[in-house]
Parts: sequence; C-alpha cells; structure tokens
Amino acid sequence: MNAALEVAWPRIRDGEQPSVERVLGWLADVADPEIPTVSIVDLGIVREVRWQAGPHGDELVVAVTPTYSGCPATEVIAAAIRTSLADHGIARTRIETRLAPAWTTDWMSDAAKAKLRAYGIAPPSQSVVKVVALSALRQGRAVAPVVACPRCGATTTRMTSRFGSTPCKALYVCEACREPFDYFKCH
Repeated sequence: MNAALEVAWPRIRDGEQPSVERVLGWLADVADPEIPTVSIVDLGIVREVRWQAGPHGDELVVAVTPTYSGCPATEVIAAAIRTSLADHGIARTRIETRLAPAWTTDWMSDAAKAKLRAYGIAPPSQSVVKVVALSALRQGRAVAPVVACPRCGATTTRMTSRFGSTPCKALYVCEACREPFDYFKCH
C-alpha cells in the first residue's frame, strides 16, 4: 500500500471496525495473481464485504466470485485477501465463494479494461447482455467480436486460438503490426 493511503488508513486498534469502504480500499490493492496489473476489485471478483456477528466476536466476510468455477487462482486470491486484511489488523476473516450468479466480464470496471489494454491484453469488446441479444437475433450463429489490438489500436485482428495464456482469454494476432496478443473473452 502506498504511504499516502497508509496515513489515511492506519492499522485498526482492538475493538475498532473499519468501514466497508475502507476494506474495499485495502482490497483494491490486492492484485489478480494471473494478471497482476489489475486488482480483484477492478475485475469485479469481490462481490460483497460485510461484518457479521459471531460467537467469538465480529468477523469480516468477503464474498468472491471467481472468473470461472474451476479457476486455479481462487485459493491464491483467498490467501491474498486474508493476508491483506491481517496486515491491516483484521483478525477474523471468512471468505465466501459464490458461483451464482456466474462472474461476467460486465463486472469489470473501466479502470480494469484500461489497465488490461496498457498491459497488452485486449479487454472484452462487448457486454454479455449485447452478446446474448445478438446471438438470439442471429439464431445462435456465433459472431466474432471486433477486437482492437492493444498495441496499435487496429481492428484488423484475427483469432489464432480459442484459448490464450489462460482459459478466459483467446489468442489473437494483429494484421497491422503483426503482434500476437491475448483477448479477454466476453463471458
């Protein structure tokens, strides 16, 4: 965490309960383990933060929805959340994994999409709602999205593999600059 935020958000003392907004600020510093340029908050993985009374005192509950149900990074993300909160003095934390509703790229913030692009990964080019509506209109025929190259911005790109560096990405190549890149698939 940077020094300016540390001044604004010092470690909590016994009996204090930081606000949900403060906790979300801390979690905004937790990087996604597969794409370290974006946070788990920016990706929309963190779905809820709440305090819950328990028999041994209040505990902080953080609900997360992995980008897909078999995501290998789920446990790494949970451990990073626990570590971050412990570093800020939160003694009791429970991570809830929510698989429904399923995560969607529509939950990504605009900041996440900009960070992906700057990192060299093309962000989702459509919203899930639009993709479903278009598919229904086209009677189930798949229509390839227009994907802009994150390096040069050209839209003359083509998919070379349905799967890129992770299952949630596809591998594309730009016809203009000839560079390959990952595209974060809309889902």
